[in-house]
Amino acid sequence: MANTYTQLNIHAIFSVKGRENIILDSYRNRLHQYIAGIINNGRNFSLAVNGYRDHVHIFFEMSPAKSLSDVMKEIKASSSKWINQNNLVRARFAWQEGYGAFSYSRSQRDMVIKYIMEQEKHHAKKTFREEYLELLKKFDISFKNQYVFEFYD
Repeated sequence: MANTYTQLNIHAIFSVKGRENIILDSYRNRLHQYIAGIINNGRNFSLAVNGYRDHVHIFFEMSPAKSLSDVMKEIKASSSKWINQNNLVRARFAWQEGYGAFSYSRSQRDMVIKYIMEQEKHHAKKTFREEYLELLKKFDISFKNQYVFEFYD
């Protein structure tokens, strides 16, 4: 696209269907690397990928060539297929429907990257539910509880 200039820094979060704690240490880093590859292959630029046992955070500079929903659909479909093809979980793996996505300015990148890369430490103090609802409130996003991720605390 000629004469199109953007800087779209997106932090997205998605979780395991049924909120099972099945993203194990044994393959978590490989999954995050795979997701970073999907992001980069889609003409986006991966800045950080990390998560915990039941969810993933991604932070990337998004190309304007595709919609956010198309990017997220590709990330979730390809990564779940990879998990299933490599038999990394006992049953059929799937992500929950939906995701949360938040935009940041370039000056906030380092803060967001640090936050994402410290997920394990972060979740020693706070549940995923607390974390996610905090983000929705911080960004002044109105929501209905029945449409937010399934939470099992």
